[in-house]
Amino acid sequence: MAPEARIKTFLKTGATALCAGAVVLSSFSLGAEAARRHYRSHHHHPPQVPAAPPRALPYPQLSLPLEIPGAQYLPLAWADVKGWGDDDHLAAYKTFRASCRSINAQNGAAEPKALGASLSEPCRAAKTLDLTDDAKAKTFFEQNFAPLRISRLGEPDGFVTGYYEPVLEGSRTQTDVYNVPVYRRPSNLFVRGYKQDSVSLPNKGPVYRKIGRRKLVPYYDRGEIEDGKIAGRGLEIAWLKDPTDLLFAQIQGSARIKFEDGGTVRLNYDAYNGYPYTAVGRILIERGIIPKEEMSMQKIREWMAQNPDGAKELRRQNRAYIFFREVNLSDKDEAVGAQGIPLTAGRSIAVDKSLHVYGTPFFIEGELPIESERSKSPFHRLMIAQDTGSAIIGPARADLFFGAGQEAGRISGRLRHPMHFVMLVPKSLDPGLRAAKLPIPDPRPSEKIAKLFPQTDPAKTGTPAAAAAQGKNETVAIAGPVPLPVPRPAIEPASEPRRPVKNRPHRQQ
Repeated sequence: MAPEARIKTFLKTGATALCAGAVVLSSFSLGAEAARRHYRSHHHHPPQVPAAPPRALPYPQLSLPLEIPGAQYLPLAWADVKGWGDDDHLAAYKTFRASCRSINAQNGAAEPKALGASLSEPCRAAKTLDLTDDAKAKTFFEQNFAPLRISRLGEPDGFVTGYYEPVLEGSRTQTDVYNVPVYRRPSNLFVRGYKQDSVSLPNKGPVYRKIGRRKLVPYYDRGEIEDGKIAGRGLEIAWLKDPTDLLFAQIQGSARIKFEDGGTVRLNYDAYNGYPYTAVGRILIERGIIPKEEMSMQKIREWMAQNPDGAKELRRQNRAYIFFREVNLSDKDEAVGAQGIPLTAGRSIAVDKSLHVYGTPFFIEGELPIESERSKSPFHRLMIAQDTGSAIIGPARADLFFGAGQEAGRISGRLRHPMHFVMLVPKSLDPGLRAAKLPIPDPRPSEKIAKLFPQTDPAKTGTPAAAAAQGKNETVAIAGPVPLPVPRPAIEPASEPRRPVKNRPHRQQ
């Protein structure tokens, strides 16, 4: 037979054998499975023991009622809140109820913050209660909230400043006297995640200047804008006399501009240029120009008026720049806060929006120079969080709103004081009630168990604790000495035969 024929015959025979082997293996497997089924049906099996349930931890990880980053808090009783009974609770209730109109209208997901959507419960209760009695207003807060002392981690108190709405003289057109422009938001200002026509862009984070369709560069800073980078584009809302007036209007976030013809325009924050806020007062303190204990807005104004060139350089140290929008408010209405509702003088505060929810009540207690610069007026007042600011950072940091005009400006301009903060937390998040659900630690073992499992014999140790325990006939757990590791054996290295050294010439360095 030819070699090719022998190979073909071998391959055909091998393939047939492999197929037969596969059939045999398959039959064996099927037979084994049938045998197992027959065995299970004709033999009694002992009942299977159910698996033991997973052991629960002795102290399960229960979620805390609220967590505020960088904060420490202590639940209080109402009797421990100093000055609580002396406040005008009805005025605070009316301000809280104004915030509730915005809270009750919310339909979206809760904010990922400590209080979340918990304010909706007391707000629903307030919706049907048009209270006119101070005692009933006080009872409302006590029945719906729990007081919680709060401060920054490691600090005993919070810190407050003041703000107001400036009332400035201005003109609708540029003149020799009125030549400081008040700008609305430029159309080429861009913030990621927001439409360019959105109302009230965030006051934190990067801001870009859009060039063409795709190119983004940082927006102009204060110095560039003051030098005319956006002038002549029809962005001017009004014109002021003094750049210092504009600076303080931007710091406050709102302003009223009165014209010679008797008309008024109301301005509110709309956007900023993306640069962090730098406090000009802090720069004057660091340069030794104004002592820290004398610092106030009035002192800054006086120094700027006496040093116009220095004032220009000082303003540009704060590269942040605010753009405004006109709001339809009468002279009787207060400025609109970031929550979108008119503020209440003496009751509204600005807080850190990254930590707190608008509408949260804060009872602030301490002494402030309200009557005069040197006075220490007792201040114990329930305030409602309705606004925010780029310089307001921390869990117990607030800017107190005092209204509009020069007197409000004088009061707010001298406030830089530590104060006690008590945050009112809805009862659904009461830390005291939550703590009652935490498990109690396991009891200590009994004396009988302790004898069955004795610890280190104190009689064999010479420590003072052991001697004291021995006199009292007690068993004390005393840690024994930690054994030292056994030293490694010394091994003499094997000597190697020396190689003959060849003399080599040194290389020239």
